[in-house]
Amino acid sequence: MAVRSRGDFAVRPVGEPEAIATSGAPLVATEAVPDCDLCGGSDREAFAEGYDYELATCRNRWRLVRCAACGHVWLDPRPAVEALSTIYPPHYYAYQYAKQVHPLAARAKAWLDRRKLSSVLDALDRVPDGYLDVGCGDGRFLRVLEGLGVPRDRLFGLELDPAVVDRLRADGYRAECARVEASTLVGSGSLDLITMFHVIEHVDRPSRTVAKLADWLRPGGVLALETPNRDALDARWFSRTYWGGYHFPRHWHLFDTPGVERLLAQAGLEPIAVVYQTGHSFWLYSFHHWLRYEKRLPRLARLFDPMGNLVPLALVTAWDKLRAALHFRTSGVLVLGRKRG
Repeated sequence: MAVRSRGDFAVRPVGEPEAIATSGAPLVATEAVPDCDLCGGSDREAFAEGYDYELATCRNRWRLVRCAACGHVWLDPRPAVEALSTIYPPHYYAYQYAKQVHPLAARAKAWLDRRKLSSVLDALDRVPDGYLDVGCGDGRFLRVLEGLGVPRDRLFGLELDPAVVDRLRADGYRAECARVEASTLVGSGSLDLITMFHVIEHVDRPSRTVAKLADWLRPGGVLALETPNRDALDARWFSRTYWGGYHFPRHWHLFDTPGVERLLAQAGLEPIAVVYQTGHSFWLYSFHHWLRYEKRLPRLARLFDPMGNLVPLALVTAWDKLRAALHFRTSGVLVLGRKRG
């Protein structure tokens, strides 16, 4: 079905930035995504356009569309499977975070992560008998749960980096190099807690992923989903193309809070809490992209790179912490869902 335009500022055509046009990056293969994953609808409207402003891995112009029935936003077309190694290069920040970020920023993030996990455990109201972290990275959350008394043979992690998985297995954790949809790591009804921090926006079919995670939970178990919130101040300011939460072309689905709650409810999980998190990297990347590609001020833009500049990172983190404390919607939202029964 043809994509309708909303006719407003957010979907004005976006021209290819000179820095990307001259980068030598390839045009990658794509595949169409005609239907909404949340409701199955095919009637949609244009939402935003943009390029890979962060890494310039490709020269494609990407388009986000919004479902006319339920409001969900997704990337169409999106990179084909054979393009994944191109758009997720070895220097992708998630693979090199410890090497790229300032040590003080890494310590601050660890503190924020502990606070986040504490809010999740408060909702569960007990030490879990089994825990899975989807996109577990180096296993930092697994170690926190181990410190609370969960044995290593009940700590599970899914990660797509084989080297990371090998290290976790060597340390005695139950880790697997697989997507949720293909995993056989845990059985039905065997876990009290599952966390998925900033992963759901990267997956092919969020509804299928969450349905399988819900099946792995015991009755009363909790799934914690954190994802970019497109209903936030910075998302509205930079809605046309430069919002950092778009993360073209690696974020395939974009949610607002009601959308996450609907996703959980469709899988039989009762949404029980919403906690707004800092969106510091989204703020900084938004200003970075605007300054570099719109204003053509690359040297000034580098000051807003969240990987290497401590002062702006600290300022926007404090800004979002204050806004969250005052009950404003920030661009990181954590929604908790409990399995009924």
